Amino acid sequence: MSITTPLTLSLVDMVLPDQCNHHGTLFGGAAIAMLDKLAFILGSKAMRGPLVTAAVHHLEFHAPAQAGWLTDCVGRIHHRGRRSVTIDARLYAENLLTGERVRCLSCQFSMVATGHPSPVESMVEEVFTDVRVAEIVFPGHANHRGILHGGPAMQWIAKAGFAAATRHARQSLVMAASKEIDFLAPARVGEVVEIVARVTGSGRTSLTVTAEMDAEAPETGERRRCTTASLVFVAIDEQGRSMPLQTIERHA
Repeated sequence: MSITTPLTLSLVDMVLPDQCNHHGTLFGGAAIAMLDKLAFILGSKAMRGPLVTAAVHHLEFHAPAQAGWLTDCVGRIHHRGRRSVTIDARLYAENLLTGERVRCLSCQFSMVATGHPSPVESMVEEVFTDVRVAEIVFPGHANHRGILHGGPAMQWIAKAGFAAATRHARQSLVMAASKEIDFLAPARVGEVVEIVARVTGSGRTSLTVTAEMDAEAPETGERRRCTTASLVFVAIDEQGRSMPLQTIERHA
């Protein structure tokens, strides 16, 4: 059976205050770390073996990313060899309320295999229509059995849901409820978890986001559905009061 991997990958995150410098913009080291995570995940999908970052080339900062904005890290496989892969990476910042989007950082990562990689047979182009968040499960995220805690999992799901909901409505939103969260299987240390979130329903003052979290072993590509969730978000005004979702139809 033919094995494929994506030629491109897009991952979103949020610029939080503790990632910012004294100017209120994303610290350069944090921005590079976001792209390094993207390169590791995409490179692992291409090589199916343990990888390390060997070099970063053509690093260029174009514009700052403001606190509270969404970051969209986009990577594309530039070259794949027997024991290495080169990835072109860009970080964009997006104002979720207005849709304004700027390119902030671009660079190229050289990732080298440290073991015995098994490159996949072919690569395919992917079209991104939903919000996708990805994280690597480190020991600090896990319990004494090496299994991801529910807390970090719910935090990552909430982040993906917030990005999907706000990008859809272009209004200030807060999460009002979690209608359902089902933990189906564990995610383990060293695995990559990917959360895909999409708006699946809307009313006068609220909308519903469905999120699905999968875990993938980088070296084998084994993948399992870990968690599903249904989240409710409501629009608020500057005083924090609930208000109608007046812009969903216009921006959907």
